[in-house]
Amino acid sequence: MTTISIIGAGNMATAIGTRAAKHGHTVELLSRNSAKAQSLADQIGNGTTVGTYGAKPAGDIVILAVLYTGAVDMVAQYGDALAGKILVDITNPFNADATGLMTTTGNSVSQQIATVAPDDAHVVKAINTIFGHVLAKDTPLDAFLAGDSAEAKAGVAAFLKSLDMQPLDAGGLEMAHALEWAGVLLMGVARNGAGFDVVLGAKSL
Repeated sequence: MTTISIIGAGNMATAIGTRAAKHGHTVELLSRNSAKAQSLADQIGNGTTVGTYGAKPAGDIVILAVLYTGAVDMVAQYGDALAGKILVDITNPFNADATGLMTTTGNSVSQQIATVAPDDAHVVKAINTIFGHVLAKDTPLDAFLAGDSAEAKAGVAAFLKSLDMQPLDAGGLEMAHALEWAGVLLMGVARNGAGFDVVLGAKSL
């Protein structure tokens, strides 16, 4: 197992961090609110640590568990501290009522992040099509991902598999916008009869 760094200390950071720690990974939390991060680290346990926000993360995989509105600026501010890292964008840029997106084709949050990230960092879109409370149940799930680096996607896929999740490669980073729309689809299905314990997946027949 390996060290996974999570930037953020909210619901998704909690769900991902807890699941990762349960499956044997060492978790590092980084947040502007160090007290909140420490509280979450204490909650997760299993050797979870709190790093210095803005400093180089310990993990090769860095999960951006922040709101989409601040994700791009945050990566830009981190700058070279993210050099060589795999950046996992889990954001959903929903509009006000989550019936559409604030991004456009070719301008997904992942693509915006890739523009400001160090040249040797690799962005992978993943986990955005899973509700946090569903992820926290630690049941087998399908997880879509997209990115331009085959090596980075392989690393993220291996991490997902270690969490008892089935990675489903959707293609290059241009597919990140499609995965953002999949988040909207998930919200629509949940609101129109399926309920919020629903998951998206793919099944071979």
